[in-house]
Amino acid sequence: MSASPVAVVAVVGHVVATTLPPLDWSHLGITEVGAVPTVLMVVALAAYLWGARRLHRRPGAGWPAHRTVAFVAGMVVTAFAIESFVGAYDDVLFYDHMIQHLLLIMIAGPLFALGAPLDLLVTATGGRAHRIAERAMRSRTAEVVGHPISSFVLYFALIPVTHLTVFYNWTLEYDLVHDLEHILFLVMGYLFFRPVVAVESSRHPLIPPLQLLYVALAVPVDTFTGLALTSTTHEIFPYYLTHHRSWGPSLLTDLHAGGAIMWVGGDSLMFLIMIPIVLRWVRYEDVRTAEIDAELDAELDAELDALQGEGHQGPDHAS
Repeated sequence: MSASPVAVVAVVGHVVATTLPPLDWSHLGITEVGAVPTVLMVVALAAYLWGARRLHRRPGAGWPAHRTVAFVAGMVVTAFAIESFVGAYDDVLFYDHMIQHLLLIMIAGPLFALGAPLDLLVTATGGRAHRIAERAMRSRTAEVVGHPISSFVLYFALIPVTHLTVFYNWTLEYDLVHDLEHILFLVMGYLFFRPVVAVESSRHPLIPPLQLLYVALAVPVDTFTGLALTSTTHEIFPYYLTHHRSWGPSLLTDLHAGGAIMWVGGDSLMFLIMIPIVLRWVRYEDVRTAEIDAELDAELDAELDALQGEGHQGPDHAS
């Protein structure tokens, strides 16, 4: 998934190899197609579509089309982040790398959560595979991993660790680490936004007010990471010092731009995600208000019936 000094460029139907030119509008067609990420994405997409089709073939069963659309969209975003020009330049430009991370965590992650792949796994499989999947979903490990607190702690810890420590430099030096980082971000994004989109069944669902608090408490993580990057006075990743390009922004400017993208871009995406949560909260309060009014009306009717019953009993008792 990581970019090498040689990128694949599509020119009028022909594929040629060339050193990476400066990133501008004329070079957005540059791609980097890796065997490992391509195979993983194709297998995941094929498995999901197979499961959705299998459910549609069952009498009385089916799989919501909007979930399939969300999952496919998440896969398209993932492919764009890893194998388009964004992926080709992710080892060359720090700010490009930050754009890639936001695409994987905050766009692809929620889309995969909307696709509800674990629910599809349980409902689409049959026989022994179904029993294994169901047992796994009911296990103690699945309960811990799928708990909102665990997802929040994972996000809270990994965002600064993967952007402010030597781990980031490893992703630039070793392709395997970079590939694992992409998978980690997708899993983290899926787990973090799973209780927020609230599509899949969960043993620990969050009501809209708690969903909003959950997301709001995560915003400072992106802010802190971005500010730490923008406030540094020197290049903190040795890889860029030894693989310095001859074009584009200076190393420090690139680092600060990446920090600003993580800070402003990350916070902006979080606030956008809060909008549907607020709308859901309004509907939730409307429903709760209606339920409370119905309960009060029922209690009042019961009291009136009791008073009327006592009124009818009074004269009979006197006679």
